[in-house]
Amino acid sequence: MTHVDVDRDLYRKVVGRYATGIAIVTTVDAGVDHAMTVNSFASVSLDPLLALFCAEKIARFHDSVLKAGVWGVSVLAEDAEEVSRFFAHRGRPLEGQLADRPHHRGYLGVPLLDDAVATLECRTTGVHDGGDHTIIVGAVEHVGTPRDGEPLLYHEGRYRRF
Repeated sequence: MTHVDVDRDLYRKVVGRYATGIAIVTTVDAGVDHAMTVNSFASVSLDPLLALFCAEKIARFHDSVLKAGVWGVSVLAEDAEEVSRFFAHRGRPLEGQLADRPHHRGYLGVPLLDDAVATLECRTTGVHDGGDHTIIVGAVEHVGTPRDGEPLLYHEGRYRRF
């Protein structure tokens, strides 16, 4: 196999042209809620029902979600850009980070945002190396559509709407 040097900035620009949705992935570790913004979430399989997301290995969320073994996904609505930015910010206080965000406990005990346009709850079934990220695959155990609305999108480094 031939190795080709690809400029990292050009790579980011190229993959940034693929529009993605924005979600908040949550878990509970030792009674503490953890949450993180992701745009690397995907459906994997319909039989069995599987989904995945990618967590950066240096994020504090990474070790907590691996330890917990369960996680929730709240797909953000187009009016939730501020929520996305908050949970993407490194170094925010861990304690009480969901206190000002309407949420409820799902069937697996993970927090789910009340104003999401879709929610999923998953139990981890696979963990795979993905370079500076870990690919976490989970069996989907519950889904919901808390409200109607269009999803928040991310494209070329900016938030977008339909």
